[in-house]
Amino acid sequence: MGEKDVLAILGSPHKDGITAAMLSFAVRECEKSGCSVTKVDLYEKNLAYCTGCRACMDTQICVQKDDIQEIAALLKKCRLVILAAPVYWANMPAAVKNLFDRLLGTAMEETDRFPKPRLSGRKYLLLTSCNTPAPFSWIFGQSRGAIRNMDEFFKTAGMKASGKIVCAGAKNKKTLPKRIAARIRRCLK
Repeated sequence: MGEKDVLAILGSPHKDGITAAMLSFAVRECEKSGCSVTKVDLYEKNLAYCTGCRACMDTQICVQKDDIQEIAALLKKCRLVILAAPVYWANMPAAVKNLFDRLLGTAMEETDRFPKPRLSGRKYLLLTSCNTPAPFSWIFGQSRGAIRNMDEFFKTAGMKASGKIVCAGAKNKKTLPKRIAARIRRCLK
């Protein structure tokens, strides 16, 4: 695992939206500090759906041959994962959920009691945007639901959060708000 390897995952179909702007800002900040950043756009990858065969629990990688092998290798190599995904119905987009389903055996080992993490020693940063304005995005569970569900994958994998940032009221935003940029910068220190 490289001390300066970062995996930046875009889980939004909109390359010019606020979620993508949040990720781009985080990537620039990482590169400024000397990190090597690999970017993955989930909507450009060939990822079949999980079939529930659970063979990955033994093999530690999905047995379906597509782009999941590349992503799993990058995940194992990095020290920090930055995941940027918008809120869809108080949850993550289907592409992100599918990624997590396909990484089951990479992320954890089943035991008789509790899952045993396979990605300990890494950190993650969650970036999300929500059209519902603050504080309603949090009060009504829109952004909270998405963060909770994305967080669950990384925690189960044994990773530690470096931050969870929500840009609420994103519908009419054309540029990344300065306060959101400042929060991202603080999480990357």
